[in-house]
Amino acid sequence: MNSLIRMSAALAFSLVGFSALANDYTAGPLKLEQPWTRATPAGAKIAGGYLVVTNTGSAPDRLLGGSSEVSGKVEIHEMAVKDGVMTMRGLPDGLVIKPGEKTELKPGSYHLMLMDLKRQLKEGESIKATLNFEKAGAVAVEFTVQSVGARAPAGGHKH
Repeated sequence: MNSLIRMSAALAFSLVGFSALANDYTAGPLKLEQPWTRATPAGAKIAGGYLVVTNTGSAPDRLLGGSSEVSGKVEIHEMAVKDGVMTMRGLPDGLVIKPGEKTELKPGSYHLMLMDLKRQLKEGESIKATLNFEKAGAVAVEFTVQSVGARAPAGGHKH
C-alpha cells in the first residue's frame, strides 16, 4: 500500500510539473513561454503580466499590447532605474522582439500592465488574454496567477 501511495504522489507531482510546462504558445516564429501574473488585493485596479517571448525567425516582430477577460486594457510598460530613481513608462509603440533573441517580460523590467481590473485576481486561477503582435497577429494565451509576492512563474522555470 505504501508503494502505491508513493507512486500516486510521484505521478501527481509529474502531472503538476507537466501542466506548468504546458503553458507555452507558438505564433509563427514566436514562442511564448509561461505567461503569469500575481494575485491582487481586493480593489486593485492594475496587475502586471509576465512571460518570455523568443523570436526564432529572421525578422523582428513587435508586441503591441492586448486584451484580457479581467481588464479594460493591456499595455506594455518598461520599468527602469536611472540615477537611483525607479521609473515606469508605457511603450505606446510596443516592444520590438528581435530575430534570434529571447525577450523576457519580468518584474522590474519590461512587462504587461493589465489596466482597469474588473475583479480581484486569485492565486491558482488562469486568466484568458490575447496578445497582439505586429506580424504574428493575435495570440490567445492564459496567464497563471501566482502568489502576491511571486518573482517568477511556478515550477522554477527561470530564463
